Amino acid sequence: MKQPEKQCEHMYLPDLCGVRTVLTLVVVAELFVFVLALGTPAGSDVDRWTRLGLISLFVQWITLFSSSLLCLARRHLCRLRAPGVTLVAFAIILGTTALFSELTWWLYYRVVFHHPHAWHYDFLARNLLVATIVSGLVLRYFYVQQQWRRNLRAESESRMQALQARIRPHFLFNSMNTIASLVRAAPDTAERTVEDLADLFRAALGDERKLIPVSEELALCRRYLDIEALRLGERLQVDWSLSPLPDSARIPPLCLQPLIENAIYHGIEPRTEGGRLVIRAEADDRQVVLTVRNPLAGDGGDKGARRQGNQLALANIRERLAVHFGEAAQLRMGEEDGCFVVTLVLPAAPPAEEALA
Repeated sequence: MKQPEKQCEHMYLPDLCGVRTVLTLVVVAELFVFVLALGTPAGSDVDRWTRLGLISLFVQWITLFSSSLLCLARRHLCRLRAPGVTLVAFAIILGTTALFSELTWWLYYRVVFHHPHAWHYDFLARNLLVATIVSGLVLRYFYVQQQWRRNLRAESESRMQALQARIRPHFLFNSMNTIASLVRAAPDTAERTVEDLADLFRAALGDERKLIPVSEELALCRRYLDIEALRLGERLQVDWSLSPLPDSARIPPLCLQPLIENAIYHGIEPRTEGGRLVIRAEADDRQVVLTVRNPLAGDGGDKGARRQGNQLALANIRERLAVHFGEAAQLRMGEEDGCFVVTLVLPAAPPAEEALA
């Protein structure tokens, strides 16, 4: 089902088969009818309201019939470039306008009122001119909207790549030093550590536009913690508290891992005695809540600089979440009972476009 939409990415016309899009066009057409009615010479109240009703019926028939034809022709329009789409759309709209103008003339003026047809062609030409101007404005609006969405998507993707690139190097250098120290003393452990590091980089080098299951992100975090445990030994204690998570829960790759890395770097590593890292995952029908808790490092002289780095990583992750989920995802942080707590709130199901990707 996704392939036709990919073929239609270059077409600027919206999907006129959707109820919401058609309803929007109907409302806009009705506003246009009010403008036409207000622009007519003043007459009796009955004549004005009658004229408003007749114009509304005429314009709405053209709007709905043109939308239906463009909906039916969408599959064929996807094969055309923007100029071809514009020409076909103009042909459909103007052809529909001409058809209903003729029907209106013959049914209303000739059959009902037996009006002379001296200004028959003036009536047709005026309707075609108005249809050309209005449809040109509407098509131009659709084209600008499509270009704006394309630029916004490209900007979001480039920003996401930059943000992810800033997060990737965080865990590299300590991991390589750990592996180097294990090569001779414990080659089997060093090999397993290399495999864990390869899994982490495979996730980091993957397509940042795609979301991964939260369970997969937690598995990557376990591999990262296995590497850190080799370096910190008993100074690092980890408590996992994981509730069953829905299969539909998704997260950008390597979003939780930097939070855990920050917790170790800013909260556990500076302490001589180390500390306890608590990772909790909870879920309900609407959202998934991931929590990382670490002890505060104390009042060391370099505390301010480390806090600044922590805030930068959190800001990066918050922007990545905003690109994928908008306001549906949250990243909260604060101090609680001598600990620094970061809470990540995700929707239980990904957005529709992400689910189809």
